[in-house]
Amino acid sequence: MEILEDYYLIAEISSVFDGDGYIKVKSFSDFPDRFFHLDKISINIYGHHREFIVEDVERIENNFILKFKNFDSDIDVEFLVGSAIFVKKNELVALEDDTFFIHDLIGCKVFFNEKFFGKIVDVLSLRSNDVYVIENDEKYERLIPAVAEFIQSVNIEEKIVLLKLDYDELSDEN
Repeated sequence: MEILEDYYLIAEISSVFDGDGYIKVKSFSDFPDRFFHLDKISINIYGHHREFIVEDVERIENNFILKFKNFDSDIDVEFLVGSAIFVKKNELVALEDDTFFIHDLIGCKVFFNEKFFGKIVDVLSLRSNDVYVIENDEKYERLIPAVAEFIQSVNIEEKIVLLKLDYDELSDEN
């Protein structure tokens, strides 16, 4: 049985490229070189993920050009333009320690001083660092920088983030 949570968005097909069945993709991945290591990808077609075997990958400036096996002309691939490209969980890039996928952080419960502080509802990727968008039961929103100065620990398996106790901005008076 196909489960949507088993698939992770990495790119979108933006156009047909060069007449030989190649497509141009817009990457959403923080790991652009991952495209050179893909053997297959999935595309949702009419509500079902279909697997495509990657035959060739090229990089032209900030774009990736892909060719799928047995797709050899513009006519073969033009129906894919606008489609999202997914990989399965076992094909995700391995992360370094203390680095997390955004989809794993969303929904994590955040605690400060052993009290429930809220849930991570979004992660903003800024130039200097990521920022966790945390909402509590009253829909009150707080932004916490995702840096060691503020974060004590992250446990993805239990979906729990602990904030450091010495973070003055979160004291009871605030």
